[in-house]
Amino acid sequence: MASAGKDRVRLPQLRLDELLDELQARLDAARGTRDRVHSLLEAVLSVGRELDLEQVLRRVTETAVALVDAEYGALGVLGPDGRKLVQFLPVGMTEEQIAAIGPYPSGHGILGELIRHPEPLRLSKISQHPSSYGFPAHHPPMHTFVGVPIRVRDQVFGNLYLTEKRGGAEFDAEDESLLSTLAVAAGVAIDNARLYEEARRREQWQRAGGVITASLLSGRPQSEVIGLIAESAKEIADAELAVVTLPMPDTSTLVVELALGEGAETYRGLVLPVEGSLIGAAFSATAPLTSADVSHDARESANPERFAGLGPAVAVPIGAGTGVRGVVLLARASDGAGFTAVEAEQLRGFAGQAAVAMELADRRHDAEQIATLEDHDRIARDLHDLAIQRLFATGMTLQSAARIIERPDASERVLRAVGDLDETIKIIRSTIFGLRLHERNEGHGLRTRVVQTAGEATAALGFAPGLRMEGLLDTQVPREIADHVVAVLSEALTNIARHAHAQRADVVLRTGGKDVVLTVSDDGVGIPSDGRRSGLSNLSERAEQLGGALELSCPLTGGSTLTWHVPLPAQ
Repeated sequence: MASAGKDRVRLPQLRLDELLDELQARLDAARGTRDRVHSLLEAVLSVGRELDLEQVLRRVTETAVALVDAEYGALGVLGPDGRKLVQFLPVGMTEEQIAAIGPYPSGHGILGELIRHPEPLRLSKISQHPSSYGFPAHHPPMHTFVGVPIRVRDQVFGNLYLTEKRGGAEFDAEDESLLSTLAVAAGVAIDNARLYEEARRREQWQRAGGVITASLLSGRPQSEVIGLIAESAKEIADAELAVVTLPMPDTSTLVVELALGEGAETYRGLVLPVEGSLIGAAFSATAPLTSADVSHDARESANPERFAGLGPAVAVPIGAGTGVRGVVLLARASDGAGFTAVEAEQLRGFAGQAAVAMELADRRHDAEQIATLEDHDRIARDLHDLAIQRLFATGMTLQSAARIIERPDASERVLRAVGDLDETIKIIRSTIFGLRLHERNEGHGLRTRVVQTAGEATAALGFAPGLRMEGLLDTQVPREIADHVVAVLSEALTNIARHAHAQRADVVLRTGGKDVVLTVSDDGVGIPSDGRRSGLSNLSERAEQLGGALELSCPLTGGSTLTWHVPLPAQ
């Protein structure tokens, strides 16, 4: 009987212990949930504090890793087409580990699965998923995985990837829920950062446009203002290269007036065809055109390797309609982010503002020129109506007086003075004619003539020669030397077409003010030692007549190079 009583006392005690343990477990779970909710709230506040987009992305990734206690994490940003990653921010690996792995992923395997199906994905074993095909060499082992998409205004911006939950555990539904909530907050923070960035850049564009307008209207040379346009555009758009091209008179080609940035010296003076270049396509379309990779763009058919090493690019016309004054091209590095529609539109507004300023400056210059011409007309009238008439009357008086002067030597001196007055009248009349002549100043147009000569040789060559021109060719090279340059270029291209069997020819014409140098090179068979050289002798004689020289060389890589240079007369 006593034993039965003890059992009855022990049974309620055991149940009470079980209930207390269960209550403790629930309290621990509630406390853990409270702590994780508190951590989530802190994470949401944390990612919302930043306004710089790069910092927001980095903060989101680091917060996600801490929130679900993962060892590794990454945020992948999708490109405009939504099919591949254009930016990848890893967390949890050292710089040495990242460098050893190699290039960042573009969106294959498990990462691509989340791109193709933008829904939360949780795996206990990455290698068991059908889309998994392993990791590259030197990649740390990863087994557990959870990933969620980040949406900005109902569009997938990118994905959060978390792997290897610490302690060897698996990611659970609560981890997935926390990450999905964080992704919503991240989407808002990213949207705010992008809006802030757009507003900041718009302000920069407007400020730069104001500086350019003030510079043009203050009378600064257009060449300096074009430099301001290129420099401002390159800096604000974070580009590696900025190129400003202006149309030639025939509008079938554009010349690179200015280039700044990576490899800029290889672009200055280049003559680009309207047909066969991204810049030319933007000039014809009078609208911004973007390229995901300008070095492999199909529109660069004239010389596809021209922008080697560069990637995303945008070409924007300066002006609109029939008033396009040129094109601005900006290019980023091959691994740079592509130009968005918003960036292209902001650049278009900046270029349009610059075009208006250039138009106003031209109109003011025209008004000043008209005022100068009117002043010339007034001076010419005064000289004709007053000075010439009085000189003529004085001459008539002296001529009459000479008849009554008895001394021969005195009479001769008076007649000589009359002759001097006649010469003075002729000089004044010549000056009047010069003042009244409306100088159109078309000049010899060496640039235009060189472009035309190169274009005329295209049919005989079977391809368009590359062309680059540098310096003040139209103003520093006299007409006589310009005629020789055109003749030498024509002869050199004709020789290439007849004898070189070349697939490519390049023409470079430059002047620094002291001399003019013409270089024509090709990739043909070179110049045989026993070949006819009558044409080359003529080119050499032309150079010697002007105090210059002709140099020929055959590089080891093949082909030939002709360099014709002559000094310019002192200014």
